[in-house]
Formats: sequence, C-alpha cells, structure tokens
Amino acid sequence: MKKIYFASDQHFGAPTPELSLPREQKFVAWLDKVKVDAEAIFLLGDLFDFWFEYKTVVPKGFVRVLGKLAEIRDSGIPIYFFVGNHDLWMNDYFETELNIPVYHDNKEFTFNGKTFLIGHGDGKGPGDKGYKRMKKVFTNPFSKWLFRWLHPDVGVSLAQYLSVKNKLISGDEDVKFLGEENEWLVLYAKRKLETKHYNYFIFGHRHLPMIIPVGEDSNYVNLGDWIGYFTYGVFDGETFELKKFES
Repeated sequence: MKKIYFASDQHFGAPTPELSLPREQKFVAWLDKVKVDAEAIFLLGDLFDFWFEYKTVVPKGFVRVLGKLAEIRDSGIPIYFFVGNHDLWMNDYFETELNIPVYHDNKEFTFNGKTFLIGHGDGKGPGDKGYKRMKKVFTNPFSKWLFRWLHPDVGVSLAQYLSVKNKLISGDEDVKFLGEENEWLVLYAKRKLETKHYNYFIFGHRHLPMIIPVGEDSNYVNLGDWIGYFTYGVFDGETFELKKFES
C-alpha cells in the first residue's frame, strides 16, 4: 500500500506572518514530497495559530498552504483535518472550498488491519481542568456569536495578540517530557484500552515528538510540531515511524 502521513501544530501566523513564512514554505515543500506516495494525509490541528470563520470572511494569508492542500486534494488524495485548540473555530470553509472533512473530536480509522484513534489531543485525559472549562466557553455557540460581531480587523488582531502574548504557541510545558506516569495523553490512551483495543493513538498538541508503548501491540504517538522539530508521522501499512523533515 501507499503511505499515510500525519502532521500537526504548525501554528502558521505566529509569532508574526513574516517570521512564520519560512515555516510555511518548508511545510509546503513537505507536502510536495509526500504527495508522491501518499494514500492519505492527516492534519491534526493548530495548522494556524488563530483561525475564525466569519460568514463571508476568513483570516488573511496562508495562500501557499491552502493552495497546496487544494492541489493535493484535487489530485484525488484524501486529506483529513482535526481542529486544535488554536483553530477550534473552524466551520465549513475547508469542506466547501477544499473538499477536506473537518473533525472536532477524535475519530477511529482502520488501515491494513491496524486500528487508529486520531485527534488533536487537547482536553483529553485527567487534569487541566482550567483549560477544559475555557474550551467549553470558547466552543459555546453564544460565545462564537458574540465574537463574530467584532470587526475582523479587531477580532483577528486581538486573538493573535493574546495567543502570542500568553505563549500558547509553545509554552514550557509543551516541550518538556513529564514522565510516562504524568503524560496525560498516555493516561488517556491506557484508559481507552480498558474498553477497546487500538494499535495506535495519534495526537498532536504536546509539541513533543514521542512514541510510547501503552499496551500489548499498542502505542501512543505524539507528532511533535513544525516550530522547532519539523516532525511528522508515516504509516507504511506495517509500522509507524516518526521522521524529521529536512528541506
């Protein structure tokens, strides 16, 4: 079979569009490379450092990435997008303009007899109750309705400022291994295995590339990011690997 590729946490637009541009160009080069033998491509969230879809407006920029995704999808290669905590306000733009399905929670897939649970990973597992409460506010339809009344020049600028100001792009906790007993996505995966077996749990969000066994023939994978690691996952039908893209 051809290969299935996974990537997450590009955070394009941060800390500024100008400084983000080289990373965007590098990611487009990666897409050009993997499209040659890709069976499918999974993007696991935080492609943008901020994204909000007004009724007739989307954030300015990102034309290289969006154009390349459109080209790959038009060629017949499936692309799947999972929203992250930075682009959770995504609605139907990817679906209507790019024919890319958008998922707001984990989803199961099976490839060559191997079962996968795939998602961004934010808000899963024990702890982080403050963020979980905040996410409920952000995803509330009334909250989105209120934000939509801000002029895009104001709303987008404010959100981008807060994202970078609060170091949500990659805080210290995102690049520090907490130990298997404290990695909350590891604990989440082990809990899921109590009711159903998965060969792979594929997540982003933590910005730290790692593969950790969580059960018999079962592994938790975090894809890393495209800020400092430039890592991605690839499944060849038999095994899963994390690789670093060198442009």
